[in-house]
Amino acid sequence: MKKDERNIIVVVIILIVIIATVAIIGEITLGRNSDIIQGQAEATEFRVSSKVPGRILHLFVQEGDTVHAGDTVVTLEAPDVTAKLIQAKALEDAAFAMHEKVIQGARPEQKQAAYEMWQKSIAGLDIAKKSFERVKNLYNEGVTTAQKHDEAEATYNAALATERAAKAQYELTLKGAESEEKEMAQAKYRQAQGAVDEVDSYVNEMVLTAIHDGEISDIFPSVGELVGSGAPIMNIAYLDEMWISFNIREDYLRDYNIGNKTKAYIPAIDKETEIEIYYMKDLGTYAVWHATKTTGEYDIKTFEVRARPTQKVDGLRPGMSVLIRRE
Repeated sequence: MKKDERNIIVVVIILIVIIATVAIIGEITLGRNSDIIQGQAEATEFRVSSKVPGRILHLFVQEGDTVHAGDTVVTLEAPDVTAKLIQAKALEDAAFAMHEKVIQGARPEQKQAAYEMWQKSIAGLDIAKKSFERVKNLYNEGVTTAQKHDEAEATYNAALATERAAKAQYELTLKGAESEEKEMAQAKYRQAQGAVDEVDSYVNEMVLTAIHDGEISDIFPSVGELVGSGAPIMNIAYLDEMWISFNIREDYLRDYNIGNKTKAYIPAIDKETEIEIYYMKDLGTYAVWHATKTTGEYDIKTFEVRARPTQKVDGLRPGMSVLIRRE
């Protein structure tokens, strides 16, 4: 056998060995992977946002910072809201002044002036009455004319009406406003207070705080940027509320029902923990494993399965892989 032929045979044998080795390794690897279900750790998050548009004035935190409930995380600047607050408070002050005026009634000076006018009208009525009585007696004796009698009587009646009007005005001054006017003034004042409270709520939205202990996972705008109403400013993750999401084929679900507990391995921290399944939902027609027309069998869907660690796992972070080995 020639040397070239021997070399070719050796190369062929080496290639066959390599291919067989790769095939064996692939079979072992694929076999192992098919027995492992991989999931990902997640954390409950909430978005910090404001219901009023404004400009980011100051950020008190950075991504990765730990915050506690009540900590101020960002302040906004909204000059238009501040201007509306000034207007609302001015209207409230005006409504309060009107309310107090109606409730308290006339000032002492006004009451005294009304009383003096009444007394003046009484004095005028007394003079007019005496004059009319003298003229009437003279008329009855035939001394004066009927015209003089009629003029004196008209003056007396006018003085009587003036005295009654002055007395009514004085009594009205003492009594104050009617109940309907008082209720209207109170309603106007309550309306003004409501307007101030409404604007105050907008002002409070300019100082945003954390509503739960957690970690700043994302910050979207920078200082000086404008943000719209309801736009997310940052995300805060509750690291004490970790859960794990798996995508599992429905033909494997018989081993994973809600309430079941199983062991899981976390490679990033090299720990094993027990998890309990609490949620299961299909991912829809976009996540099928087999098409009926291709295989002649039924479609196999994918389900999202969520589980929680039965105990807190130190070091577990969102995004870490979590593995379940199928038995």
